[in-house]
Amino acid sequence: MQKLKLTSSSVDETKTIARKIATLLKGGEILFFEGPIGAGKTVMVKEIVKTFGVKKTPVSASFSLLKKYKGKKFNLYHADLFRLEEGEMFNLGFEEMLEDQNAVLLVEWPEPAKNFFPSARLEITVTLLEGDKREITLKALGKKAQNLLEVLCKK
Repeated sequence: MQKLKLTSSSVDETKTIARKIATLLKGGEILFFEGPIGAGKTVMVKEIVKTFGVKKTPVSASFSLLKKYKGKKFNLYHADLFRLEEGEMFNLGFEEMLEDQNAVLLVEWPEPAKNFFPSARLEITVTLLEGDKREITLKALGKKAQNLLEVLCKK
């Protein structure tokens, strides 16, 4: 397991980090976004989706749980599990996400999904610091996520 800690001093810097991550995605990755309300999870998701040429701007999926976007190279799924319990993961359409082997899965508030989704993933934790500063910790679980993190470390 590898970790990388980055610091963002503004929303623009957070978006830049998200774009760098997006440029390395090849399809088949799972990204978990963790952190308190207002930390910047949805900002990062929006920037990743935008990087793939999706015209529709993602919003927090809290009220619909799951959004699907058609990117230039593959589908992107944005799930917001804020209101779910672990047992509620079944029969809500998440199975379709997992069957799409080339899709990128972007999951906010992933706690109820930790046992539902494969363990290979990139976990992104956004921590609030003073002012607009954020600490963004990337933790790679699995070979694909580790390769992504290694390349990101070199940029």
